[in-house]
This record gives sequence, C-alpha cells and structure tokens, in this order.
Amino acid sequence: MTVAAGIGYALIALGPSLSLFISVIAKKPFLILTVLSSTLLWLVSLIMLSGLWRGFLPFKSTAWWPYAILVFTSVCFQEGLRILLWKAYLRLEDMLDAFADRLSKPRLFLTDKMQIALAGGLGHGVAHAVFFCLSLLTPSFGPATYYADRCTWMPFFLISAIIALAFVTIHTFSMVIAFNGYAESKRVDQYFVPTVHLIAGMLTLINFAPGGCIISIPLLYFMAALTLIHCGKMAWRRLVDEQRRGITLQ
Repeated sequence: MTVAAGIGYALIALGPSLSLFISVIAKKPFLILTVLSSTLLWLVSLIMLSGLWRGFLPFKSTAWWPYAILVFTSVCFQEGLRILLWKAYLRLEDMLDAFADRLSKPRLFLTDKMQIALAGGLGHGVAHAVFFCLSLLTPSFGPATYYADRCTWMPFFLISAIIALAFVTIHTFSMVIAFNGYAESKRVDQYFVPTVHLIAGMLTLINFAPGGCIISIPLLYFMAALTLIHCGKMAWRRLVDEQRRGITLQ
C-alpha cells in the first residue's frame, strides 16, 4: 500500500504537468527540448542556492526571519535568472525567424511564442517539484509514513506533494506572463510574477506555526488560481489583438 501511496504523492505533484506535457508539449520536439533544458537550468540554480546557504544552515535561532531572508534571496536569484532566460530566448527567436526566412517559411506565431514560454515555465515547475517534493518521497515507499509535529492532520509527504503542485502551477504560467510582460514592456506583468513568487514563498513559512498548513495551503492555491486567471486573461487579450491585427492587414 505504501508503494501506491508514494506513486500517488508523485502524481499529485506532477500529474497535471504530465497531462500538459502529453497534450501540448509532446507534439513538438522543440518544446520537449525546451522543457528539458529549462528543468536542468532551474535544477542547477536550486542546487547553487542550496550550496550558498549550506554554510548558514541549520539556523540556531528559532525565529522566522532567517528563513524569510533565505526565501527572499532565493526568489531574487530566480527572478534574475528569469530575465537572463528571456534575453537568451530573444536570441533564439531571432535565430528561428532567420532560419524560417531562409526556408521561406512563416515566422513564429504568437501561439508558438506562448508555447515556448509555457514549456520554459513547465521546466521551472518540474524542477521545483523534483527538488522540494520528489527528492523527499523515497521514505514514503517504505512500511510506514511520517507526520510533522506542526501539522498532524496529513502525512508530511502528502503536504509536500500538495504544496509542490501549487508551485508547479505558479511557475508554469508565471513564465508565460513574464515573457509577455517583457515583450510588451508591461510593468504590471513584469511586477506580477516576482510579487506572486515572493508571496507564495513567504506563505510557506506559515507551516512553522502549529497547524499552519491548514492556513498556508489554501493561501498558496489562491495564489496559484490568481496566476492562472491572470495568465488566461492575458493570453486571451493577446490572441484577440493578434486576430484583429490580422484582419486589419487583410
């Protein structure tokens, strides 16, 4: 039964990502490479962050503020990396457009650009789930489970999987929002992504309080839903504008 539980935890964390991969990403080899490259990049960044903080851990103080500093610096590092990833994407887009021109093929459509951003975001989310959830699931395949003292209502592995799913959702669709914000120079989208990322990271600190998971998990999913709604509205607006522009040119 514990094997089934371990598989279930993994599917909770990455099941929606697997569905998204099969339905959207797997149809295009380039998007598969984008997901794999993004996952590797974000895993390396998380390993680098853990290496930088290893000398300060474990914190001797029981206060929450050292962990808040850790979360803040981690978010800043990852958001800085996102900007570098955007600049690398611009070069890649120019190369793909130039290649299409040489072959007399159409350039990248708006939907293609959104799918590339989605693939990059999916890689970020998968890396987060692997680092913070899947790497912890090995004991869950054993003869017993584990409950954290601060949240005894659910197994620790289930809590990790549920939290990982929220962050996978946030990271996946945040990349689409961020790339659109950079492309259109929209400050709202540019600031939305790091703000949501930072708030979501800080919400995990509530888990240090007794019974904190009962509060932090709904709040995390509220942030995930907010990200989904914002991304959906943004994508719909861009697609409608693109369609109107096409009709005008005709």
